[in-house]
Amino acid sequence: MSQTTRRIAVTGAAGFLGRQICARLVQQGHSLTALSRNPEKAQALLPPALNCVQWGGSDNRWQQIVAEADAVIHLAGESVASQKWTPHYKEIIRSSRIQTTRALVEQMRQGVLISASAIGCYGDCGEEIVTEAHPYGSDFLAEVCRQWEAEAMQAENRGVRVALMRIGIVLGSKGGALPAMLHPLPIPFNPWLWGLGGPMGSGRQWFSWVHEADVTGLFCFALQHDLLRGPINVTSPNPVRNADFAHALGRALHRPSRLPLPAFALRALAGEFADTLLSGQRVLPEAALQAGYNFAFPLPDDALQNALSQN
Repeated sequence: MSQTTRRIAVTGAAGFLGRQICARLVQQGHSLTALSRNPEKAQALLPPALNCVQWGGSDNRWQQIVAEADAVIHLAGESVASQKWTPHYKEIIRSSRIQTTRALVEQMRQGVLISASAIGCYGDCGEEIVTEAHPYGSDFLAEVCRQWEAEAMQAENRGVRVALMRIGIVLGSKGGALPAMLHPLPIPFNPWLWGLGGPMGSGRQWFSWVHEADVTGLFCFALQHDLLRGPINVTSPNPVRNADFAHALGRALHRPSRLPLPAFALRALAGEFADTLLSGQRVLPEAALQAGYNFAFPLPDDALQNALSQN
């Protein structure tokens, strides 16, 4: 394990997870530079000690920053849940991950690349227990992840250690899946507060979640542990069925959780993305556990209580 101070370049630094990861790394004494399409906006959201540089356009300083960095943390990518998946938006999802990763790798010369990915890489796995050794799925998200990770792994040819952070369903107070669950568009109110919350579809699909604090913790853990490389599942060690998660959320809100959201209604709201929500993966973070990571929030009740208390 290495705890030396590092020069770190970060993409997606101004996002929900990026802000938390950057704050932790600045606190640890690392020297950070955020690569952003809008550096002025990013600077306003990030710690003052963090430098923001234009990514793309006519300013090529980012290339030298990446080449000289001891580590690159790559979080950039369009949201898969912000709108329905038209053919045009699916291409935006794909290119925002694959092309940006390729551009970064082409400039890297040393160190470590910690690249975000997603457990969507596994597709619908039914009742199988899924570790990092599980093969890729065959749906749209799985194919995007396969290409995304393949671009990141090209950095190994440059002597760079690569960690592929396969992130689960993130529970956070200001972002991630929880706000969307509590305020599903286009519903103009919180259905849970009216006793109208419940499982999605049958509720039997596995729900592999992770608290925002453990996402930050695992990214920092991967940075420090020089032997940790390849796929790393960023999920709680205790996945639950969707219905059990809904009941845990109901307990945290002190509301009933018996009214399921039918599959047809979810498809009307989310389009093709609904198939991802109605399928599931029973994912275990085997690599993190074997490396000795201790989860701050291993159980859903504790994670939900903490996330909701910060709203």
